[in-house]
Amino acid sequence: MTTCCEINLTDTTLECIVDKVNNQERLTREDGIALYETPDLWTVCSLADSVRRRLHGETTYFNINRHINYSNVCALSCKFCDFYRKKDQEGAYEHSIDDIRNEATIALESGATEIHIVGGLHPWLPFEYYTDMLRVIREIAPNIHIKAFTAVEIVHFARITKRGRDGIAGISSVLSDLIANGLGSLPGGGAEVFDDRVHDEVFRGKIGSKKWMDVHRCAHELGLNSNATMLYGHVETREDRINHMIVLRDEQDRAEQNASEGKFQTMIPLPFIPGVSELSHLPGPSGVENLRTISISRLMLDNIPHIKAFWIMQTLHMAQHMLQCGANDIDGTVVWYDITKVSTETTHQECTTEDLKRAICDAGFNPVERDTLYRKVKRTNSGWSVE
Repeated sequence: MTTCCEINLTDTTLECIVDKVNNQERLTREDGIALYETPDLWTVCSLADSVRRRLHGETTYFNINRHINYSNVCALSCKFCDFYRKKDQEGAYEHSIDDIRNEATIALESGATEIHIVGGLHPWLPFEYYTDMLRVIREIAPNIHIKAFTAVEIVHFARITKRGRDGIAGISSVLSDLIANGLGSLPGGGAEVFDDRVHDEVFRGKIGSKKWMDVHRCAHELGLNSNATMLYGHVETREDRINHMIVLRDEQDRAEQNASEGKFQTMIPLPFIPGVSELSHLPGPSGVENLRTISISRLMLDNIPHIKAFWIMQTLHMAQHMLQCGANDIDGTVVWYDITKVSTETTHQECTTEDLKRAICDAGFNPVERDTLYRKVKRTNSGWSVE
């Protein structure tokens, strides 16, 4: 399906960008900044919608998944984060392997196709805890895809196994061990914003953009797919966001040169939610900025196939609007999510499949259940399979 965006511009400086999009030409850094600065938001969103429809038609993906945040104990103290706790702080927790076993059983019984696992950088849990976690899930639910551990966690695992000093080889070794125990792909968390100034101000001590990319490049070379994220709406600039997208785009170009490698499947722009963090004085991005950012992500990232409106952080209503602004994925049922809380004070944040389908249909699109690798899921009375 091809779509040519025919719109009435209110900002004629966008004419060149409209021509590029209609001719499927790559946008430049300057184009990206112009899309952020133009008052003509309608054109920005319409352009993104035209690309989304060219790539995916009216198909919008969702999945049945379950999140496990195994511990909020973390060695870091990032200013934007209200998830982390120190070991003896009120609210600190860590799940046992029996807890993980129970979660895997519930996921299996609920028909989930994916378990998504991330947590804090726990200073004392051994590497065996993470491999045991994967192995237990694989034993109980061999068909469920395990998407687990951000690049920040992978680097932490290299450190606690004394492989951090081995650089890329150490990271690759850790990933290989995790794959052997059931790891299927990497989530995109921990990227935040690829800028040294922002890094030093907001998450000093956390791995930087080069190390984050090293992990994902190693994962791709080992055949794993991964996601990418960008946390926006705090102390970064719009130019920083565009630079972040271009870094991701360049890495995807490299991965695509080798057909045997994995690659970035999905870009997930994540709005900063102040919560009770050290940056709680900041307002976070507006709804208009959210729509603009999801649209520009679709337009700039011409080689990343999917753009996700993560309803947990965007709200389901905003995610519906984003489906008309470049997004073609709304994520899944989730159930428990402890990283951020938008409209609830609890970690129980769940949408049923009917909720997701209705939201997608109401936005004017066709809901399609997918697995983690974007294969269509077929369900029967005896279970599920992929086409």
